[in-house]
Amino acid sequence: MKSRLCLSTILAGMLLTLAQGSAAQSGTAASAGAWGLQYGVDSDLHRLTVNYETPVWWSYQFSGSRLDLVGEFGVSYWRMHGSSDGPRSAWQASAIPMFQWWLTPRFFVEAGIGATVFSRTRIGEQNLGSAFQFGDHIGVGYQINDQVRVNLRASHFSNAGIKEPNDGVNSFQLGMTMRW
Repeated sequence: MKSRLCLSTILAGMLLTLAQGSAAQSGTAASAGAWGLQYGVDSDLHRLTVNYETPVWWSYQFSGSRLDLVGEFGVSYWRMHGSSDGPRSAWQASAIPMFQWWLTPRFFVEAGIGATVFSRTRIGEQNLGSAFQFGDHIGVGYQINDQVRVNLRASHFSNAGIKEPNDGVNSFQLGMTMRW
């Protein structure tokens, strides 16, 4: 019951942020929200994610580069593709503040840590211990044009020892983000 309440709260926050982002003025890539699609894999565990990235919350310019902070709200579907005695799939909702360090106008490095909630505590042989997990992300990306960006990202999800066992799961992802 608690995990459903947390999931509902995160989804409500995503919708509210989407509504605020849609009401914001567009015109530059930094002032518009964006939608992203990511596909990740680690061994037999696959992850498909749809993300909404908020307009920039905070930005700092320094010596030819820029550091932005955005919110990333996502819904993921995890699927086990190998043989396993445990559940073969799970849903996940996430809310992650992400820092994007723009080293050039097109190339950036990103990192973030935030809260996620899984629909179950086991996926295949992985026992997460709790539905609530922290998500740690690090990646690199390239802005193709004003509307399209691609990235490679490594993510780790675990409950930080709040409850045992704490197997955690990883995902190495390829993503594309589009602004309208």
